[in-house]
Amino acid sequence: YSSAVQKFSQTLQSFQFDFIGDTLTDDEINIAESFKEFAELLHEVELERSMMVQNASDLLIKPLENFRKEQIGFTKERKKKFEKDGEKFYSMLDRHLHLSSKKKESQLQEADLQVDKERHNFFESSLEYVYQIQEVQESKKFSIVEPVLAFLHSLFTYNNLTVELTQDFLPYKQQLQLSLQNTRNHFSSTREELEDLKKRMKEAPLTCKLPGQPTIEGYLYTQEKWALGISWVKYYCQYEKEAKTLRMTPMDQKPGAKQGTLDLTLKSCVRRKTDSIDKRFCFDIETNERSGTITLQALSEANRRLWMEAMDGKEPIYHSPITKQEEMELNEVGFKFVRKCINAVETKGIATEGVYRTVGSNIQVQKLLNAFFDPKCPGDVDLQSGDWDIKTITSSLKFYLRNLSEPVMTYKLHKELVLAAKSENLDYRLGAIHALVYKLPDKNREMLELLIQHLVNVCEHSRENLMSPSNMGVIFGPTLMRAQEDTVAAMMNIKFQNIVVEILIEHFGKVQVAAP
Repeated sequence: YSSAVQKFSQTLQSFQFDFIGDTLTDDEINIAESFKEFAELLHEVELERSMMVQNASDLLIKPLENFRKEQIGFTKERKKKFEKDGEKFYSMLDRHLHLSSKKKESQLQEADLQVDKERHNFFESSLEYVYQIQEVQESKKFSIVEPVLAFLHSLFTYNNLTVELTQDFLPYKQQLQLSLQNTRNHFSSTREELEDLKKRMKEAPLTCKLPGQPTIEGYLYTQEKWALGISWVKYYCQYEKEAKTLRMTPMDQKPGAKQGTLDLTLKSCVRRKTDSIDKRFCFDIETNERSGTITLQALSEANRRLWMEAMDGKEPIYHSPITKQEEMELNEVGFKFVRKCINAVETKGIATEGVYRTVGSNIQVQKLLNAFFDPKCPGDVDLQSGDWDIKTITSSLKFYLRNLSEPVMTYKLHKELVLAAKSENLDYRLGAIHALVYKLPDKNREMLELLIQHLVNVCEHSRENLMSPSNMGVIFGPTLMRAQEDTVAAMMNIKFQNIVVEILIEHFGKVQVAAP
């Protein structure tokens, strides 16, 4: 670190500004000399810091190291001697106790003397070891604290010196800030003039707009869905704002490829939410010629902004436009909506791969919800018509359930359900969840049974749609259950919410038959 600071200081000292023109203002002169001031200040601060670091070694590290080597090291040696003498004594004592009483008296007396000698050595080692432990415990109270105190004193001295340097530097800093602000203001005014000049120079050769020139044109990438996945195709696009016409010419560079130009009439344009797609700079359009939305990718954020301005694009709706609380309750309209969604899925999309996992267009979801929950004619929407695809219907159903003022499985029972799912005993887990389901209010239990029966039907087609009870639990766990407060702990419990829904799907027959 010290070497890096010194090199940086030397670089600042030798740095030379290049200026346009042959005369500098006072502010520019002040700015040009500022790096030399910075270099001197850095050098002085680093000098004080180096002294503080050296003090850390002399006042803190070395005394603590000496204490470790002399006191703690000696104590470890005493411990080894104590353990060695103890092992020797107990080993001899064990042999002594196994001596036969038939031995000669002289032999027994000699053995007794040896045991007494080893006992004395062991007791002496014990006392020395205990004494040394006591000495270390007592001496560390001052031998450790004193070096830390000395180092802190050195640290505070360094801080006081840096405060003094800061106070001395303050007048120059204020003067330099004033010079920088003046120079910035000059730059802003000069830049405006230069921009105006550049604009005039660009527009000078073009006295009029060419006939038939589009409002905006350039390259865009289009998301195209195929049987094996999704690809992004490059098009050269031309948009005429007055006629709302968009011409798209594919830029396929493969030899012999057919170049089919598309002429579309724009209906709407909405910026794509960042978290709804893994590509950047995307926006969605709707046209008269195509059903559904077309997702386009611009070349940059600025480029997307230009396209959206030309197409009168709008920002996405981050929250549901449905604001009346009664429209998001488990009321008659809500039940009607859920039943219609379930009927539509089971009649025309239950075998669709990834059903409920694949997300629909946000524009279409909002359009369906607005139409169905319209206060003037609620529920007057035919989900069997070709206007609504399966992804839109499933996403709308999840949106409705997720935005209820209280989740289907209620806040009151949330904690108990999570605790039941955490149980290691599978039988208890099922029994507890079964019992808690019957504690739900009647309309909540009716809605839950309606939904779980539907999810069971979906899972019965798992060979086609690849949706197992576990998959459905992951999707509907956070939808049917949620904690009243958003906390880290609540987020960690989401996996147990998924388990609750998975259990209800797998054991729906038992749960549905009767109360426990």
